[in-house]
Amino acid sequence: MNNHIIHDPSNDGIDRRGFLTCMAWAGTGVLWTLAGGVLSSRALGQVSTSAANLPAAPGTLHFVQISDSHIGFNKAANTDVAGTFRETIARINALPTAPEFLLHTGDLTHLAEAEEFDTLEQLLQGCRTKQVFYVPGEHDILNDDGAQYRERFGKGTRGSGWFSFDQKGVHFVGLVNVQGVSDGGLGVLGTEQLDWLQKDLSPLSADTPVVIFAHVPLWTVYPKWGWGTDDGAKALSLLKRFGSVTVLNGHIHQALQKVEGNITFHTARSTAFPQPAPGSAPKPGPMTVDAPRLKSFLGLTSVSYVENHPTLAVVDSTLATGG
Repeated sequence: MNNHIIHDPSNDGIDRRGFLTCMAWAGTGVLWTLAGGVLSSRALGQVSTSAANLPAAPGTLHFVQISDSHIGFNKAANTDVAGTFRETIARINALPTAPEFLLHTGDLTHLAEAEEFDTLEQLLQGCRTKQVFYVPGEHDILNDDGAQYRERFGKGTRGSGWFSFDQKGVHFVGLVNVQGVSDGGLGVLGTEQLDWLQKDLSPLSADTPVVIFAHVPLWTVYPKWGWGTDDGAKALSLLKRFGSVTVLNGHIHQALQKVEGNITFHTARSTAFPQPAPGSAPKPGPMTVDAPRLKSFLGLTSVSYVENHPTLAVVDSTLATGG
C-alpha cells in the first residue's frame, strides 16, 4: 500500500491526495510497520487484535503517545476535556499489554494555570502506567515562559525542557520547539538545542532506532498556520545516517503520517478537541462537531518495538472505536 504523504513541490507543503487518504484512514485506526525506513500500513479492521498488539516477549517495548489534552478548555468544541482524557486513560488501561511508559507531546493544559496542571496529574494517577515523559506545548508556557511546567514535569531536563533517554535499544529524544514562538508562527528549536542534539546523537551507531518527539511537527504540514518548525530541517539532517527514525508530534489535533527517506513522521490526535484539516478553514483552532461524532476525532497512539527487530508498529485508535 502506497498511500503515505509524499513530498510535493506545492507552496503549502502538503500532498493533498495523500492527505485526504490519510484522513480517510483516521477514523478506523491504522497499524503502521516501519522496516528499514519503509513504512507500510493496514487498517485495523484488516488485522486481528493479536496482530495489532505485539506479544509481551523479552525485548518487546510498548509505549503510548498522548497529546493536546488542553486541561482547562471549556468551550463548545468540548465542554468536558477532563472526561475525554479520563476515557483515554481507560483505553490505555484496557490495552492487552500495559505500556512501559507514556509520551505526552504537549499542550497538557490550556492556559498553564496551576489548577490545570493539578488536574492533569490527578487524572494520570488513574493510569496503570505511571512513567510519563513530557515535552511542552505553547499553551503550557503562556504565563511564565514555562517555569511552572519545568518545575513539575521537566526536572532533570536541559534548556527549556529537552532531554533524551534509552529504552531496550531505542534512543528517545524529547525536543522543545515552542519557546519564543509567536501566535501562529512556526516552531523553533534554536542553536543551543540543535548543538545539544548533535552531541547527543553522535555516540550512537547508525543502526540504533531513534524516536524523536516534540509538540509542533518537525516537518512542514501547513506553514500558513504555523504547522511546521522553521529550523526543523537542521534537526532532520542529523538523523539521516540512522536506518530507522520515527518522529512523533502533536499540535495539529489530527492523525497525519508522512515517510521521507529513513524518517517516518506521525502527528497524533488530541484527547480534547479536533482542528480543521490544513487549509479547509480560514484559520486553525477548536473545531466544533456534532456531539455523537466528537469521539471519532479524539484518540491515542500505541507503539510497539521488538528489540533487534527492525519494526516499529504504530497504531492509531479513536475514543469512538478503540481501534
